[in-house]
Amino acid sequence: MKYQRLSKEQLEELHVEFINFLATQSITAEEWSDIKENKPQVAEEEIDIFSDLVWEKVLTNAQYLEHFSKDQMHLFELKEDKMDLIAVKINNDTIDITTQEGYQWLKDNLLNDDVVFYNASKEYEDDKNQDRFALIQKGANITKGELFRFFSKLIQNKE
Repeated sequence: MKYQRLSKEQLEELHVEFINFLATQSITAEEWSDIKENKPQVAEEEIDIFSDLVWEKVLTNAQYLEHFSKDQMHLFELKEDKMDLIAVKINNDTIDITTQEGYQWLKDNLLNDDVVFYNASKEYEDDKNQDRFALIQKGANITKGELFRFFSKLIQNKE
């Protein structure tokens, strides 16, 4: 398995897609019931293959990732050949940007000396989707990129 098996909830959400996946392999509902009952290992393998296909599509289509910790925000733009990073670091131990109050403080104090911006680019390793998945495993979430674009403009204006 290349990525990670989808959770039971995710599989339930993708029930129709899973049925279509089985159909592409000429597995009927009756045959699937038989496989689950009599060949659980084969059923597990089919779920793993389906999970990898779903992850591959999601990761290929992802354009932005965000990861928040107490004092840092990492915003990624996922390009074809590299990922661009905008990092925001808060140099104030009393501020926790994972809370509503801390995030509000950040919004109100973007130009405060305690707020430091970094940006960088990194080329992908051998498999860009593996690189993207590694960030998700570390807690990043796929987003529409509003924060990345906001901070990108802010950094450009600061320069």
